[in-house]
Amino acid sequence: MRDNPGIIRLNPNGPAGLTPVAIDPAEFETPPEAHTLHVYFADADLGLTVGVWYSTPMQEAFGPFPGDEFIVLQEGAFKLRDAAGASMGAKAGQCAAIRNGIPVSWQQDGTVRKFFMTYNDPRAAAPQNLTAEGGMTVLSPEMRLTDAELMEDTSTPQRDRILFSSDLGNFDVGLWDTQVLHTELEPFPYHEMAQVLEGELYLTEADGTRHHFTTGDVFFIPAGTPCIWHVPKYLRKFYAALDAANRPEG
Repeated sequence: MRDNPGIIRLNPNGPAGLTPVAIDPAEFETPPEAHTLHVYFADADLGLTVGVWYSTPMQEAFGPFPGDEFIVLQEGAFKLRDAAGASMGAKAGQCAAIRNGIPVSWQQDGTVRKFFMTYNDPRAAAPQNLTAEGGMTVLSPEMRLTDAELMEDTSTPQRDRILFSSDLGNFDVGLWDTQVLHTELEPFPYHEMAQVLEGELYLTEADGTRHHFTTGDVFFIPAGTPCIWHVPKYLRKFYAALDAANRPEG
């Protein structure tokens, strides 16, 4: 699935429903009755997966979290429990960023549906001696930027705040906004999954395909996709961006 599919709008039910996932009881403290998935984009060499995931109530076995992950929670709530029983959680309407390798158990008392972007580079050494403390950052849609976060050398006023960075330093989750914006057609430099929090955005691909995203929409742009960005008035978004050119050597 490494071929560039162009810009993708993520749908809570996938393009045509979700596919059941085989359940290995050894991976759970309490296995789910149903666990389904649709992968919109995957690059096994890079260790990147983007998709939508659904599960009935369950608790996973305790162990290292499998990758740096950005989550847009569509339905339900979950907690990450550490070895001492302490927990941190997120609920529908929020986003979360989880650090690769933290020792936790995922627990949900109801159904959960999430969009996700997971990065677990096969070139990277497994994280060592991590604790769960500070391992998850919860993002609320009410978050706002200030003029102290204005970016330099931009054609229009743009503001950015990094809220999470991976230990490898090439996977960031943040909050970004811009006033009126119109760019030239050029390759997008990162793999990015984003949720529109406010405003609207038009993205036009090289073949003329035009996408319109408004509040609540979630989309993914594969790195290298030629596109034009047009923001008529204002745009505020959460994003997860992976710089595939900056990864461990291997």
